[in-house]
Amino acid sequence: MSACPQSMIFRRGLVHALALLAGACSALHVAPCRAPAAALRAAMPRMGNTNDFKVGLTIEFEDSVWKVQEFLHVKPGKGSAFVRSKLKNLQTGSTLDKTWKAGESFPDAQIDKESMTFTYIDGDDHVFMNMNTYEEERIATADIDKRDFLKEESTIDVLYWKGKAIDVQIPKQVTLKVTEAAPGAKGNTAQGRAEKPVTLETGVQINVPVFIEEGEMVRIDTDERKYLGRSND
Repeated sequence: MSACPQSMIFRRGLVHALALLAGACSALHVAPCRAPAAALRAAMPRMGNTNDFKVGLTIEFEDSVWKVQEFLHVKPGKGSAFVRSKLKNLQTGSTLDKTWKAGESFPDAQIDKESMTFTYIDGDDHVFMNMNTYEEERIATADIDKRDFLKEESTIDVLYWKGKAIDVQIPKQVTLKVTEAAPGAKGNTAQGRAEKPVTLETGVQINVPVFIEEGEMVRIDTDERKYLGRSND
């Protein structure tokens, strides 16, 4: 005996409805499980260890942000290897000598960068401007490492941590004009070994070869604070 058309239509509708309901239940079951896992991964900080140390690296330690100023890997004849470091707190300006186990982990500081122009010095602050929004940012002069290589109107990266400006990233190499230079000693130019002090346009003094003259543009290693060559070398 064959089923009536109304019964068949009812069954098909019921099967379709059950399929939709199953899909909805599946989605409801899976989505809540995936979302927290993804959010958890996003919230977890990137980790580094002492093998990643370099001068200028920013790390998070004791709920604050620090910059690595010095470090030394030590492998004693007996016992475990360790790393000595000098850290600067970018919020307070204080320094800390800390010893780490070799390979010890730490959270990398989540640093944001914004390109800004150094405009002027106001009292104890360096003032920078976002040339797109014309908003100013002030950073304490004492907190800026290598600030004597920073030229007015130069574009620089201002570093932010949790929305607050904490530091300025002075490039490892800059090109500056020699504004004061004593004449070089005759007879030493050919060898290029003798040096003399000169003053650069930011006011910083460095030693350069005796053949460098006032008005020349020179390249400087800001980490080592030494002359690298003429700007066109």
